[in-house]
Parts: sequence; C-alpha cells; structure tokens
Amino acid sequence: MDIAPGLAAAVLGLASAASWGAGDFSGGLAARRSNVFGVVVISQMAGLALIVAFAVLSAERTPTFADLGWGAIGGLVGVVGLVSFYRALSLGQMGLTAPVAAVISAMLPVLFAAVTKSLPSTAQLAGFGLALIGVWLLSRPKEVGDKPAAGLPLAILAGLGFGGALTLFGQISPGAVFWPLGFARVISISTLTVIAFATQRSGWRPSRDQIPLIALAGVLDMGGNALFVLAAHVGRLDVAAVLSALYPASTVILARMVLKERLTTPQLTGLAAALVAVALIAS
Repeated sequence: MDIAPGLAAAVLGLASAASWGAGDFSGGLAARRSNVFGVVVISQMAGLALIVAFAVLSAERTPTFADLGWGAIGGLVGVVGLVSFYRALSLGQMGLTAPVAAVISAMLPVLFAAVTKSLPSTAQLAGFGLALIGVWLLSRPKEVGDKPAAGLPLAILAGLGFGGALTLFGQISPGAVFWPLGFARVISISTLTVIAFATQRSGWRPSRDQIPLIALAGVLDMGGNALFVLAAHVGRLDVAAVLSALYPASTVILARMVLKERLTTPQLTGLAAALVAVALIAS
C-alpha cells in the first residue's frame, strides 16, 4: 500500500525529532561529566562514521558538486549556530537561549517554503503555530531566573544558524542524502576542532568511559539529520522542519523515564500542544 507523501513526511519528521531528542539526552548526560567541546567533536566524529557507512552500504550515487556545496554551507552555518548557542548558555541565558533558538530554527524553513513554494493549508498553519508554542514551552528549563537578556543576540544567531542549516540541507537533491551530510559533518568537525584547540588548550578531551555515550549521541544526531532530509524530499520542507523541531519532547520524556525527572506544568502543556499540532499538520 502506498503512503501519501504528506503522511510519509510527517512520519519521517517525527522520527527525526525522536532521534534528535534522544541524541540531545545522551549528549546532555555526557556533558555533565565531560567538556562540552569534547562531547560535540567526538559525537560528530561518530555521526560521520555512521553516515559514511550508510553511504557505502546503500551504494548511494556520487553526489553532484551542488549537493556537496549545500552540505558544506549547511555544515558551516550549523557550526555558527552551535557555537553561538553554547556561548549564550555560558552567559547563564538558558531560559532565553533554548526556546528562542528552537522557535527561530523552526520558523526559518517555514518562511523559506512560503516564499519559494506556497502557503500550507489553514489546518497546517494552525498546527505550525501550536507546534512553535509547544517547542517554546518544552525548551524552557525548570528554573528560568531573572537575568538580563544579554544573550538575546546570540540566541537569535543560534536559531538562524540551526534554521539556516535545515533550510540548506533541504535543498539537497532527492537521491542524495548520506554523502552531502557526511561532507557537512567533515566541515563542522574541522571547524570545531580548530576552535577547541584554539580556545580550550587542554582538558577538553573526554575520558574513555564516556566515549560510548558520546558516540551514541553522535549517531542519533546524524540519524535525525538523515531523517529530516528524507522528510524534506518526500514532502514539504516546512512540515519536515516544524515536526522535527519537536525534538525537546523526546528529550523531556526520556528524562522522565530514565532520570525520573518530574515534568513541569509548562512542559506538560507543551506536550499537549505538540500532540494537537501533529494531528493538524498531518491532516
């Protein structure tokens, strides 16, 4: 039985969110015991190994220069977002940075698709709105605090970086997934390694006992990237972007199941908004 492109895109987008959220959960656990830069670099290396293996095993066609270009630029833009994100967090702005970056990263592909293609249906627009509200509520930490919004420009830059990377990855032509994403990962690893050596000096390499958890985070993150590109190929870019942006739901659910963390009222509200949003978008 054939699956409608819209439904396939929704399923792949949600699978991407689940993979990204689980990757964030694994990476977050590792970051509690290791330097953040070390976690990011090692996890990205693990993701690169996975995507190259998939490219070889699937006998994916040789990518065009255009597809490699989209991957390379997307990798660089994503690094800008990542560095800005962690810099904003270092200023103690988690209550501001996480939700702002998450919402902007979801909005950018939506705006791009609206300009280059067409507006989605009324129900989907309502779903997009609910999803963004859900992402905002799910991304907010339990304790927000009252620090000044000094990190707002960095939070906006992080969101633009993440959303820009998603938009660029969405331009990769159908039939090309693994090699362009692998090339993007090579670019990001090289850039982050240079930054780590230049700014961290020493002590950024994680201990050996943390490597499996860090590698799992990288594999899940890369899996989310591949699922997102596939979702964008079979359906609309905005649908893929908004549904994959619900990844904080996966993170908070895992925190509840594994760490026994209690869900806050805003998080529960965000989960409810996300469920309704999924139904509207998939309709």
